[in-house]
Amino acid sequence: MSSSGRPEHQAPPEIFYNETEAAKYTSNTHMIDIQQKLSERALELLALPDDVSCYILDIGCGSGLSGDVLTEADHVWVGIDISPSMLAVAREREVEGDLILGDMGDGLPFRPGTFDGVISISALQWLCNADKKCHSPAKRMLKFFRTLYSVMRNGTRAVFQLYPENSAQLELLTQQAMKAGFTGGLVVDFPNSSKAKKIFLCLFCGGSTQALPEGLGTENTATNVRQKHVKGQRKPLKTLRDRVLEKKERWRRRGRETRPDTQYTGRKRRSHHF
Repeated sequence: MSSSGRPEHQAPPEIFYNETEAAKYTSNTHMIDIQQKLSERALELLALPDDVSCYILDIGCGSGLSGDVLTEADHVWVGIDISPSMLAVAREREVEGDLILGDMGDGLPFRPGTFDGVISISALQWLCNADKKCHSPAKRMLKFFRTLYSVMRNGTRAVFQLYPENSAQLELLTQQAMKAGFTGGLVVDFPNSSKAKKIFLCLFCGGSTQALPEGLGTENTATNVRQKHVKGQRKPLKTLRDRVLEKKERWRRRGRETRPDTQYTGRKRRSHHF
C-alpha cells in the first residue's frame, strides 16, 4: 500500500470511517471475509482456556465483525471505537457486545483487572499519526498501553493485528508497550509472502514468563496448516439470517425472551418515508 493510499493519511479515523465507508463493512463480502480470518487468528493467539467464556475487550471494534467471532466462540465482549458511523452500523447489526465511543489514545475507561484478553484488528497503526496539533504519538501510545495494562487481568494477553507503515512505527509501538510494563513481541504470519503476510503484536500482562507464539508459514510451522483455511475447505460466510438465528438460539439458551422465528427473520428493515 502506498503512503498516499493509506487511510490514516487521508483523514482522522472518526472522519475517514464515515457512513459511506462504514456501510462497506456490511456489504463487501471480501472485506468481511478478511476481518473474520484476522479475528480468528487473533483469538487463536490469545490462547484462552478451552470451554470457558471469557470477557474480552475489542479495541477499534468498528462494525462488530471481530466481535461476531468472539460471540461465536461463546465469549462476552465490549468494543470501543472512535467512529460514530462504525458503531451505528454495529448497533444496526445488533451485535451482542457492549459498544463504547472513545479514542484509544486518550486511555481506556475501564476498571483495573477487568478483561481476560484483548484483541484489536487493523486499528493500532492509527496511534502513529498526529491528527491534532496537541497530539504526540509517543505520549498517546504510552497512555494507551499504560491504561491497557491496568484494565487487563494478570497473566492475560493482548493481540493486535496491524498494518504499520514502516519498521520505525513498529519499533516505537513495541517500545512504548514495554515501557508500560508488557512483555512479548511480534508474531509474523507468512513473512515471505507479500500478499499473505500479517503482523501481530502479542503482549503479555504480568504473570509468569510466556513464550511468544510461532508465526504461521515459517520454517518451524510449515506443517501447521489449519484446515479451516485450506482452499476449498474453509467454511462459507454466514448470511445475516444465519447469524440472527444463531444469536436468537443463544438468547433462548440463556433464558432471554426472544421473538419466534419467521420468514422475515434476518431481513434488513426498510426505512419508511412519509
